[in-house]
Amino acid sequence: MRLITWNVQWCRGCDGRVDPARIVRTARDIADFDLLCLQEVAVNFPGLPGSAGEDQVTAIAGFLPAYAPVFGAGVDVRGGDGRRQYFGNVILSRLPVLRAYRHFLPWPADPAATGMQRVAVETVVQGPAGPLRIVNTHLEYYSALQRTAQVERLRELHAEAAAHATKARDADQRASDGPFAWTPRPPSAILVGDFNLMPDDPLHARLQEPFGGGAPAFRDAWSIAHPRAAHAPTVGLYDKAQWPGQPFTSDFAFVTEDLAARIESVTVNDKTQASDHQPVLVVLRDG
Repeated sequence: MRLITWNVQWCRGCDGRVDPARIVRTARDIADFDLLCLQEVAVNFPGLPGSAGEDQVTAIAGFLPAYAPVFGAGVDVRGGDGRRQYFGNVILSRLPVLRAYRHFLPWPADPAATGMQRVAVETVVQGPAGPLRIVNTHLEYYSALQRTAQVERLRELHAEAAAHATKARDADQRASDGPFAWTPRPPSAILVGDFNLMPDDPLHARLQEPFGGGAPAFRDAWSIAHPRAAHAPTVGLYDKAQWPGQPFTSDFAFVTEDLAARIESVTVNDKTQASDHQPVLVVLRDG
């Protein structure tokens, strides 16, 4: 199973050009992926640099007809022309999507920063070895207060899923094909995205702390695949206008500890300039 996570900066490359088709081409060149998890995807935002207000979710999904798109908008506002404008994360899955969730993350008032509403998009997919949760998120950049609250919420959501997995299905739910029908929400999960923190940030360690109640802990997939190597940088390799300092890592994939043995490889594509971030490819053995 191949998963790519990538902050695509509303499909804007280091050349300033917005091009959803280039994002898809680049992802296809990286791998024959089963799951594509993108952050910073825009709909009807002509004010973003380089953008003409494209519906990027529809455009990207149109290039991937074999994939089911699940989009979650953290930002949902009325534009100047009266149309809704959306900004958030999308999961495109070639695997069957059994269920989808969209979770608003905390946005506590911070007198030092404004930021924007953030979201985590969650799908339950039918993987080769059984149902699996995929969570795609993008945490706050400007506010440590908000980012900390968002990490705690991600942990709460994971504990919640593990608790749901242990709940017995009652007869009515088993028999129903309506909205109350039971579908799995397994504890096994892959959590990906742009976390806007570095590997030495205490929040990186916090995400991996143990849970009570039987929920498996998260582990950094890069550290599993490269136990003696520093994280490869994912930001600032080419876009020196936005990121004038040294390149750094803020894009991660975490897997629950029951999936750790299935990690085959984790690689960062350090060649593409189709975004200010570099895509990360995670490959899991089928089981």
